[in-house]
Amino acid sequence: MTNPAPRPLPALAAAVTVVLWASAFVAIRSAGDSYSPGALALGRLLSGSLALGLLCLVRREGLPPRSAWRGIGISGVLWFGFYMVALNWGEQQVDAGTAALVVNVGPLLIALLGARLLGDPMPPRLLAGMAVSFAGAVTVGLSMAGGGSSSVLGVVLCLLAAVAYAAGVVSQKPALARASALQVTTYGCLVGTVACLPFAGQLVHQVAGAPLSATLDMVYLGVFPTALAFTTWAYALARTTASRMGATTYAVPALVVLMSWLALGEVPGPVTLVGGVLCLAGVAVSRSRARARTRAPRTAPAAGEPHSEQVP
Repeated sequence: MTNPAPRPLPALAAAVTVVLWASAFVAIRSAGDSYSPGALALGRLLSGSLALGLLCLVRREGLPPRSAWRGIGISGVLWFGFYMVALNWGEQQVDAGTAALVVNVGPLLIALLGARLLGDPMPPRLLAGMAVSFAGAVTVGLSMAGGGSSSVLGVVLCLLAAVAYAAGVVSQKPALARASALQVTTYGCLVGTVACLPFAGQLVHQVAGAPLSATLDMVYLGVFPTALAFTTWAYALARTTASRMGATTYAVPALVVLMSWLALGEVPGPVTLVGGVLCLAGVAVSRSRARARTRAPRTAPAAGEPHSEQVP
């Protein structure tokens, strides 16, 4: 049996998510000079919640059903809340490309958790592609961690962010069977905002002294990589497995390396470039599909012979 061809809209939604999430690593790096990790996370979530809330009003989206709230709550705390704080902090210790590469051990964790908790299939091509991408992420992360204690701290924070990311995705998947992508994203963002409210004092204090460019970066993070990209992610996730969606995000590190080079002047080293190539190669393998095997034409069985079929 051949796998069905991917539908264009979910594939487009996944592509939008990957590009915007890649840009987020660069914007976080830029805004991190003026905002502390918690304040930046709260400002981003407030901007995202406002944008999503307005969209819900326009579309007249109601509250999610009660059965979806468990997944929304867990993903909101872990992915929208803890993940963003840990990632912001980690990006203050390592460059944007390394942060993206280390965080992207998350798809491997998603595959393992998805297979265990959601019953996701683990086809050989998906496993092979994720192994290649994982090798690229780990190689670059460990090589950068050798630069000193600050780099080690950054890698550890990014790994913690990856764990929260994986747990959040696996928690979100069942909620999408009961609520719309917009509902799951909006209320997950609101839960994350509430979880980050202890940083409100820092945000108020820092926004007064931050340059306009840093504040605009924070608003951009909320509107595009959060409100838009998390919604397109949820839309695509509802139509495929968590493992396959996780593998798609392995394209993020290569884009981050390019964007950080152009926007921040962070020239990638040879190991970083090799890691980016490995990540892209892994995505290509994991998203590829086996060619359909041709069936031999059936022939009528001769008299007295048992009926048999060709095995594909």
